[in-house]
Amino acid sequence: MGLGGAIGFEIFVLLDYAYFDLAGPSMVSALLVCGFLNLLTMFSYSELSAAIPKVGGEYTYTKAAFGGLTAFMSGCLRWLASVFGGALAAVVFAQQLAYFFSILVPMAQNLILVNTPLIAAFVVIILAALDIRGVKEVTTLVVFAFLTIFAIFLASGLWYGVMPTEVLPGSSLGGLSGFFAATAYTFTMFVGMRALVAGAPQIKDPGKNIPRALLLSTVLLTAVYCSVAYVAVGIVQVGDSVKSPLLNFAAGKIMGVIGGFLFAIAGMVASVSSVGTAMMVQSSILGGMSRDGYLPEVLLKVHRRFGTRYVAVIASSLFVILFSSTGAVEFLGYAASFGSLLVFALVNLSLMKLRKKEPHLKRPFKAYLYPI
Repeated sequence: MGLGGAIGFEIFVLLDYAYFDLAGPSMVSALLVCGFLNLLTMFSYSELSAAIPKVGGEYTYTKAAFGGLTAFMSGCLRWLASVFGGALAAVVFAQQLAYFFSILVPMAQNLILVNTPLIAAFVVIILAALDIRGVKEVTTLVVFAFLTIFAIFLASGLWYGVMPTEVLPGSSLGGLSGFFAATAYTFTMFVGMRALVAGAPQIKDPGKNIPRALLLSTVLLTAVYCSVAYVAVGIVQVGDSVKSPLLNFAAGKIMGVIGGFLFAIAGMVASVSSVGTAMMVQSSILGGMSRDGYLPEVLLKVHRRFGTRYVAVIASSLFVILFSSTGAVEFLGYAASFGSLLVFALVNLSLMKLRKKEPHLKRPFKAYLYPI
C-alpha cells in the first residue's frame, strides 16, 4: 500500500522541469534530500498513525493536538494538495497518451495535446465512478510492475554506458538556488506513501505494520528514484533537444521504440493509479471533517448499494477536473508540493504538542530523534 501510493506519475513528469530548468544533474542530490526530509517526517506519521489509527489522517492528528481551527486548516491543506496532485496526474495521463500515439500515429499527438483538458476530465470521471462503485486497484501487481520496469531501465542504462555525472548540490545549472528550487518542486514525489494512514482503520495491527510500511517505503523509494534519475541524466544532456518527457526520451534512447512504449504505458498506468488514490484520500478527509461538523453532513452520505461516500467523491472530482483543465504542469506541481510541505509541518507540530498534552497516550511506535 505504501509503495502503491508513492510510486506514481510524478517521476514521469516532475523530473523534466527540475532537470532542464532548475538544477541540471544536481537534481539527483535534490531527490536524495527530499527522501531524507520525508523519512524524518515519516517518523512523526508512524508514531501518530500507530497511536491514533482513525479515519482522517493528518486532520485527525491536528484535531487531537490543537483542536478545531488548526484541524480545519490541516484538513483543507491536505485535501487541496490531493486535489492538485490528482489534477496533475490526469494531465500527465494525457501527455503520456500523446507520447504513446506519437510513435504509432504521429499526427494524433497534437490532437491529443490540444484536447488534454477533455481527456483529463474523462479520466477523472471514470476513476470517480469506479471509486463510488468501490472497485479497488490491484496495488501489489502495479508496484511489482513498476519496480520491474525501473530495474530494466537501470540495467539497460548500465549496458548502454551511463556517463559519470557530477550531481553534488550547486555543481550545475542554477547553482544552490536551483538545487533548493528543485528540492521544493520534486518533494511531492515522495509524499504519496502517507495514503497509508488514510486506510489505518482497516490495516491489521496498525501499531506495528504502519510504521514498518512507511519507513521501508521511504527508503526503497529514495533508492529507486535517485538511481533512475542518475541514469536519466547520464543519458540525456541538459542541452539536448527533447520534445518528450525526460524518462520517455532516455528510455527510447537506450532501449529503442520498446523503451518508449514501455514508459508511456507505465506513465499512463501510474497516472490512473494516482488519480484513484487521490479520490480515496479526498473522500476520507472530507468524511472526517464532515463527521466533526466542519463541513456539511451531506458529504457523509453513503451509497445504498456500494457503501461508499459518493457525494464526497463527486465533490472532489469536480475540483480535480477544474484544475486539470488548466494543463499547467509546473503550477500544479508547485501547488501540490506547497500544500504537502505545510501539512508535514502541522503533523510534526502535532506530534510535539501531543507529547506534552497527552504524555500517557499509548504509543506502539515512538519517533526517533525526538524532538530534533
